[in-house]
Amino acid sequence: MASTANDALPPFPDDVPTHPLPVVDYARIRAGDETERDKLWNAATQLGFWYLKNHGVEDEMNALFDLGKAFMGLPLEEKMQYEEGDDGMQFGYKAAGYHTADEHGTLDATEFLDIAKDDVLAYPTPVHRTYPPLVADAFPSIIIPFVQKSLVVNHTLLGVLGAKLGMAPGVIEALHKTEERSGCVARVIRTPSKEGAPEVLEEQALLGAHTDFGSLSFLHNRLGGLQVLAPGTENWLYVRPLPDHAICNVGDALNIFSGGLIRFNMHRVVAPPKAQSAYERYSLSFFTRPHDSVVLRPLSAESPVVAAAVATGQVGLESQQEDRGTAGEWLVRRLRNLRTANYHGVESYRDHLGTEDYGKITQVATTVAM
Repeated sequence: MASTANDALPPFPDDVPTHPLPVVDYARIRAGDETERDKLWNAATQLGFWYLKNHGVEDEMNALFDLGKAFMGLPLEEKMQYEEGDDGMQFGYKAAGYHTADEHGTLDATEFLDIAKDDVLAYPTPVHRTYPPLVADAFPSIIIPFVQKSLVVNHTLLGVLGAKLGMAPGVIEALHKTEERSGCVARVIRTPSKEGAPEVLEEQALLGAHTDFGSLSFLHNRLGGLQVLAPGTENWLYVRPLPDHAICNVGDALNIFSGGLIRFNMHRVVAPPKAQSAYERYSLSFFTRPHDSVVLRPLSAESPVVAAAVATGQVGLESQQEDRGTAGEWLVRRLRNLRTANYHGVESYRDHLGTEDYGKITQVATTVAM
């Protein structure tokens, strides 16, 4: 079966429609370039997706791709010893078919290896769980550097967005304390090739339509498959992978903190297009989430920009003007409802969605860009 862990992959086809994403230069962000910071703000408040170049995590990313491939090659029975379970924990292994991919209960086709930020930073002392020896042995050389650098990248971007919201320095970062328990996680994702899953249709979701649970996602991939729902349409469009460019996107928590000004967007994973479908697809993500005790609410008291948006109904989503419980509660509820074992029809599937109502999510996708 074809592998993605080499340089011999077919290029993304030029005749497949894609959604263009703005390119943000992380080096310029770090240097304080105000034009680049404006570009980040515009990307976060319009589509909620952007490319990030010069992020400095390329070496760690490549090493984790190799480790993820080695882990996914282990026998299923060995991986299942670390299965995440149905109670809302997202650390360990998730086998294909253990999540629902749509409201009809269609089984997903993805495998995950989820490594908790808390376990990484507390190494060698487990906080949430232990990991397979192959993974545990790679903590010092691969996983700790990847997580540490990913945290710096996402916290830097969060700081810029907090400043654009008129918050004092450190306010939004204080909702994402690395020393506190959280759902922050490094993830390796594998989807099968067309050869490995010939029954999968080209437009069938291998990972169902969703918004991300946390604040910022930092994604690395080599093959197509990621699709976003274009604003103002019902059309799913591929996002073209670019070498050494991460794909970043906004999650529910940051959307809620901003009163809806910073936008999330529905996305999903389908089979890579055309010749790329002959290859297994691997991707890596680091999800930065608020620490578990943080209450998900608009930060009106901390931000005059958010306060004005909420007071005037500028965003037009009542769901963004309510407390949503804590970040830990939010994550557990969404994860439980995503698990196949907890699927009990359309409503149970919709309960894993970020706003609990698909209509509200599609309304976000069609809201006029700020």
